[in-house]
Amino acid sequence: MRAKTRKAIAGLYVITDPQWMPEAVFLDKAEAALRGGARILQYRDKGDPRQDHARRRRQAGALRELCTQYGALFVVNDDPDLVRAVQAPALHVGAEDAPLAELRQAFGRDLCIGVSCYASLDKARAAVRDGADYVAFGAFFASPSKPQAPRVDLQVLRTARAELNIPLVAIGGITEDNGGALIAAGADALAVISGVFASEQVEAAARRFTVLFDHPRNIPKE
Repeated sequence: MRAKTRKAIAGLYVITDPQWMPEAVFLDKAEAALRGGARILQYRDKGDPRQDHARRRRQAGALRELCTQYGALFVVNDDPDLVRAVQAPALHVGAEDAPLAELRQAFGRDLCIGVSCYASLDKARAAVRDGADYVAFGAFFASPSKPQAPRVDLQVLRTARAELNIPLVAIGGITEDNGGALIAAGADALAVISGVFASEQVEAAARRFTVLFDHPRNIPKE
């Protein structure tokens, strides 16, 4: 199962955001991104889980069903309890969050676990040693979702690609204009928030990103 989910970490990786996805259109926008070719969808909601438990569980459960319908991987951000509640197949955590060993003990070997490593190759190496299924680096460009996030040099991605034998995810200010350079540097997946969900035409925006993976020969090497 883990080998299968690792292979699923490729292509457009969309991440939900309440700023761009109010509840009235939340599922419509999520489905539009999947129609547009998103292969991974992460549910990210930084509200208080204790206060928003019913809504978070309802939204996560609906997203899990949509991902199953479209053959996409569903990921929960930083909420092991929600993973358990909706039986999500994947969890994404920060490098300083719950140790992977504890997560593996709690969930077993089948859960796909991704780790944010920001600009740190050392964090990525440690995550791989501890059993991460993929690692994420960023922000590579100025990000409206995290405007204060430190920028990451493309060389970090190139070095990780040469060293690490697991999927690599790039995040942070990614557009259809700059995403090709990240793929060329070694990214297996591009994680996008506003580049897709801030668009008035979510499906079309998603398709513009998927084209980057469909035509790798057109991607500049530098």
